[in-house]
Amino acid sequence: MQRRRLGKSDLSISPIGLGTWAIAGPGWEFGWGAQDDEESLAAMEYAVERGVNWIDTAAVYGLGHAEEIVGQVLRRVPASRRPLVFTKGSLVWDPVTKEISHTLAPDSLIREIEGSLRRLQVETIDLYQIHWPAFPAGGRDDGIEAAVSALAKAREQGKIRAIGVSNFDVPQLRRAQSVAGIACLQPPYSALMREVEKEILPFCDQAGIGVIAYSTLQSGLLTGAMTRARIAQLPDDDWRKTRSADYQEPRLSRNLELVEVMRRVGQRHGLTPAAVAIAWVLRQLAVTGAIVGARRPGQIDGLMAAAGFRLSADELAEIATLLPDGTGVNVPAASS
Repeated sequence: MQRRRLGKSDLSISPIGLGTWAIAGPGWEFGWGAQDDEESLAAMEYAVERGVNWIDTAAVYGLGHAEEIVGQVLRRVPASRRPLVFTKGSLVWDPVTKEISHTLAPDSLIREIEGSLRRLQVETIDLYQIHWPAFPAGGRDDGIEAAVSALAKAREQGKIRAIGVSNFDVPQLRRAQSVAGIACLQPPYSALMREVEKEILPFCDQAGIGVIAYSTLQSGLLTGAMTRARIAQLPDDDWRKTRSADYQEPRLSRNLELVEVMRRVGQRHGLTPAAVAIAWVLRQLAVTGAIVGARRPGQIDGLMAAAGFRLSADELAEIATLLPDGTGVNVPAASS
């Protein structure tokens, strides 16, 4: 699989990376229901075998559990294929109540880095990202400069290699850049979430900031595997069942129609709707890589095919007939 340089950093990444939100397991606010850890490990190992060279995680996923699973896979794969590890901080939780809160306090971020290093069992984190500039989304974003300064110090100490941010808008990116070099932005971007096309992608392209897009499959909705019956049967502890507007009417009907269009496009090339959805995101020159989630090894091949697939102008036009106008973004407050 080809490699792309991530912004102005020294990191080169495959166009597709593996996300770990879905494998974090139950027992926290944004869980996807029960997950078998051995299946998660097998999925990550197989993705690495197929050429994926980075895994994206976060301390808050499963309240530390996802990072622990990533740490296990790092010990299981050969050193020659060891993937880069990207993680995120700024969302912390109470160990008793499991309530999630947000802080950009430098001392808290340093403690988070130490915790991530311990769970991942590594000496250096390849990319450390500020998960959210404010919590809930749209709240006060005080402390960005101090937070980035703390990450710059951690980079000087060799604890992290590169600094990234997630869910930042253009003014927030400018503030972060005024303190230290920002390797990349991680925004939500899919055929159903297009707000970043207006200002954020053009800014990142001009500023030399890499972009790794998350929710490219709209939390599984664009995989082609979701039906009304399956959505109705999602467990009660799966956040999508009650918190995602895209899984509810009136959006759901249009979204499922879009999936069918992607299915028809994919069938002409022997590809899954998921591969078409990922390729749609990767068509943007400003996008360095796309994060995809897989809970089982059998899901990997249908996703990896997107790395070498290019949609034609006619196919893009066909898909465009059912795209939203890009004015709305539906993202839960602690996701990514």
